[in-house]
Amino acid sequence: MPSPFAELWLRGVAANPAAPSEVLLRLLDPAACAAWKVLCEERDLPADVVDAVIAHPERAVRRGLARNHHVGPVQRGRLVNDPDPRVRGALASGPYPRLGRVEALPEDVLETLLTAQGDIGHDRILTADEIRQELEFSGQIPPSFQHKMADHANPELRVRAARLWLWLTPGQRDALLADPDPGVRDAARVESRVLDAASMEAELPEPDCHHRGLLLGEYAVSRAVVEACLAAGRDLLSLARNRHTPADAVARLARHPDPSVRARVASRADLDPSLLAELADDPHGAVRTRALLQPLPRTWAQRGAIDRIVGRTAEEIGPVAEMLAEPDASWYEACAVSVHPLLRRVAATWPSLPEELVKRLAGDPDPHVRHLLAYNHPLAPPDIVLDAFLAAPRRRPYLLTLPHLPRTGLQRFLDHEDPDVRALAAADTTLDQPPIHLLTDPEARVRRAAAANPLLPPDLTRTLLENPETAEGAAANPSVSTERLHGLLDLSGLARRALQ
Repeated sequence: MPSPFAELWLRGVAANPAAPSEVLLRLLDPAACAAWKVLCEERDLPADVVDAVIAHPERAVRRGLARNHHVGPVQRGRLVNDPDPRVRGALASGPYPRLGRVEALPEDVLETLLTAQGDIGHDRILTADEIRQELEFSGQIPPSFQHKMADHANPELRVRAARLWLWLTPGQRDALLADPDPGVRDAARVESRVLDAASMEAELPEPDCHHRGLLLGEYAVSRAVVEACLAAGRDLLSLARNRHTPADAVARLARHPDPSVRARVASRADLDPSLLAELADDPHGAVRTRALLQPLPRTWAQRGAIDRIVGRTAEEIGPVAEMLAEPDASWYEACAVSVHPLLRRVAATWPSLPEELVKRLAGDPDPHVRHLLAYNHPLAPPDIVLDAFLAAPRRRPYLLTLPHLPRTGLQRFLDHEDPDVRALAAADTTLDQPPIHLLTDPEARVRRAAAANPLLPPDLTRTLLENPETAEGAAANPSVSTERLHGLLDLSGLARRALQ
């Protein structure tokens, strides 16, 4: 009969950073399924354990690895031809939970997922098209790959490139329209309608919906559509941001009584200097800010980078994804030394900002600049990352994945009012004393962290293994010997053999 603590021990051993492969492999036994989520999805794994997981007969094991943000994309990408569509779907969906910018999958993996065909007669619980949709929203397709699809040898990827018509160069558009593959040519002709105002007018739905907003915000617009919207006072924000809106209509929108419409016009990259000067003297502060934020000339990519920042706190923004059209590096660097805090916030979101500018922004008087730097730059100083952790509860799950979040020197936070902060401090291996008083903390995550701290005396750790309040944390304590870990698995009913 397995111990009543078996499930707690299994999960704790699965999380133990010092557990060797021989221990972790035992957890792939079906009798240890309670530990599979922790083992396969929530920690890094030795290479031999990754091999065993990929070859495991249980879908839940392989699917966990496909979702594991601790495992690199090359290893996860090995599941691209998994026989179960739910595993391939998990790979396409990306690491879970979706906390921030993720690493791109290898290009051969992307090509396989994007060009896979449905298997009629097989398990239809998740189709190839649905898996592609998961991939497209996962952040695992880098803009560099998307831009290359237009010239890819695989015609199916050239078909997909046609869907990015607005972001293609004129040369790429012409090449797709004249492609030797008829399927590519057909797709190009269909997608070319986004720059055909008459086609857009014919397709425009009357009811308010996402598709209507997309067409009016991005596609070429006819004079009739523009006049109808202006007359009805409808969809004005979409028209104000659309780069294809006629100049005379833009001028009328710039004088609209709604300041949000005027502010949107003030952000455009194609403003006439006289109109920009008029908006820079607008009675509404938000309009003046957008007009004065950037002098002319501007680019639409710069507007996109600013749009991600304006009107939201750093905690609301968090880590940002790479855009299909990014501004030049020199522009981000200029933003970093701007007198305007909004532009410094924009600079802080760029993960390639040079180290000297990172140091400059780390001392910025605006906390939103410092916190955006913590979320987005790999060289953000640890104290800035810790400050963001303290200030932004919503972003803590993501910040806990960052290697530069301080894990030591946290003595002063042992009695912090926030349990997330106490849990972080309870795991500190440089404390003056073991965090014994936190073993009875009212929050389970604090007790687990305290019980897993290797500063605890060995005899106390043994006692904690027999307490349901601390057993899981104690089993995760790296001071527990390998033989003792094997003993816990023995007592949990696992046979002493690795999965073959």
